Amino acid sequence: MTTSALCERFGIDFPLFAFSHCRDVVAAVTNAGGFGVLGATAFSPEQLDQELTWIDDHVHGKPYGADIIVPAKFEGKGANLSRTQLADRIPDEYRGFVDRLLSEHGIELESAPRLGSTFLTGDTGEELLDVAMAHPIKLIANALGVPPDYMIEAGRERGVPVAALVGAKEHAVKQVAAGVDLIVAQGTEAGGHCGEVTTLVLIPEVIQAIDGAVPVLAAGGIVTGRQMAASVALGADGAWTGSVWLTTEEAETAPHTVQKMLAATSRDTVRSAGRTGKPSRQLVSDWTDAWAPHADGHPTLPLPLQSMLSEPVLRRIDALADQGHPGAKELATYFVGQGVGLMTKVKPARHVVLEFIEDYLAAAQRLGSSLPE
Repeated sequence: MTTSALCERFGIDFPLFAFSHCRDVVAAVTNAGGFGVLGATAFSPEQLDQELTWIDDHVHGKPYGADIIVPAKFEGKGANLSRTQLADRIPDEYRGFVDRLLSEHGIELESAPRLGSTFLTGDTGEELLDVAMAHPIKLIANALGVPPDYMIEAGRERGVPVAALVGAKEHAVKQVAAGVDLIVAQGTEAGGHCGEVTTLVLIPEVIQAIDGAVPVLAAGGIVTGRQMAASVALGADGAWTGSVWLTTEEAETAPHTVQKMLAATSRDTVRSAGRTGKPSRQLVSDWTDAWAPHADGHPTLPLPLQSMLSEPVLRRIDALADQGHPGAKELATYFVGQGVGLMTKVKPARHVVLEFIEDYLAAAQRLGSSLPE
């Protein structure tokens, strides 16, 4: 499939897919001719319905999608454990370690520590999928393993393509065998959960491994049109992006974190398991340094226990950092890819889309004129 064929399939002007937890970003990208994808996993079914209804009202029939993470492996899978029962599996020693880390940074301890939601278990995946499918979505995406059968079946029944994110060629082969319609080949440069293979190597590996079975989107460190053009030159049909939208005007990223991102270089990110229990690329901070695999870092818990322990603390850290708390500033972190070194200004999401298009066309022209006549 060519990029133009992909555009025709999804009803878009430009094959730029934008993942964001913020509905405003999703709508802005879709309205600018790209394809917005709402990160839906952290919402309750009721909240997701509200978010998608808002998007429906603001995109006026233009296409968008939803991303629902249903991990293939997680603590307590199949045991039907309640949130409280899962929380009981968090050792007191881990809670004590977090308390000491906060105290060392001058942050007062809460009398009753909060525990984050269990959204990364995928327990609400089917409910969220039902909500998403009740809206006119044009894509459903999944990460952290092969999508569950109910997702693939629902996509087929409703004519909604199912996408899967992969970080290795063998994972792409498994996804295609399971029946997914679109592969997102995500290199290690990406923000969030990612593998160890670079985007430049992963894209041609995946394309060769699946031999044209389904379209492939490139992901990982892509924050400019020229990087997107390079990915298409490698054989990708378009680009899947996430980090670049974190510093847009519409994004809901914590203000202090935005400033850290604008000042960061590409070397200021690290794959750390200290947030979710699985390696995910984030801004380097005292929080990421405190956990394995950093040298002398504390061991982490499996997913979702680590996120249940970490997320409420990190949200509190964000709030204190925005108030100027020095210790919180040192601890503050968020998912972001190595492309952060090119993210130096806050811009409207629509402008980012237009810059992608202009940069892409200029790169394509350079490529076309690079050979002698």
